Amino acid sequence: MSALKLLADAFHEGGWPMWPILLLMIVSFGIAIERVIYLKKAGIDKEKLLALLKSQIMAGNVQGAVKVCSGNPTPLTRVIQAGLTKFNRPDHEVQAAMDEAALHELPMIEKRTGYLAMLGNVATLVGLLGTILGLIHSFAGVAGVDPSMKATLLAKGISEAMNCTAFGLITAIPALLAFAVLNGWTQTILDDINEVSVQVVNLVVGHRNAMKAA
Repeated sequence: MSALKLLADAFHEGGWPMWPILLLMIVSFGIAIERVIYLKKAGIDKEKLLALLKSQIMAGNVQGAVKVCSGNPTPLTRVIQAGLTKFNRPDHEVQAAMDEAALHELPMIEKRTGYLAMLGNVATLVGLLGTILGLIHSFAGVAGVDPSMKATLLAKGISEAMNCTAFGLITAIPALLAFAVLNGWTQTILDDINEVSVQVVNLVVGHRNAMKAA
């Protein structure tokens, strides 16, 4: 309880800027959790997927390849499925179908991750603003007091003002770390989509006659 009381006291001493910082912390925490859940569901073993698709396409079983994609609904498989449904069309139409599906899926993968960096920076700035306002208030407050009390009152005021910077950094550091991790995770999924899409298009082009015959 003592730690919670100290935290509550520090929050109270920081003044009104603590509330925007708290809001920024809650929002960034919520975004990070939502993105982790979404990206975890969006991931798939691309090597295993490619092996399954290759075996079906080379055998001319386009419906089997489509079934593989529909049975594993992720952004990657939805993009591939869009191309497979156009296997009997010219090459550029197969690619166009994948590109159209990608235009729908890619924004969903990248959605909101960039906000974490912005929220982290804003939390730092709000913390600094709160500290500066606290320092101004402290210096103004000791202007008319007894000289023997100035040092004590000024030290207390500065200590309280620094709470805003501390809380701002406590919010900003996890938000920026989460942004770095999630951004890297997002880029990996985007790279997988680009890589697998190209390989599937090449497979379709190379085995179109077998797929049509089947």
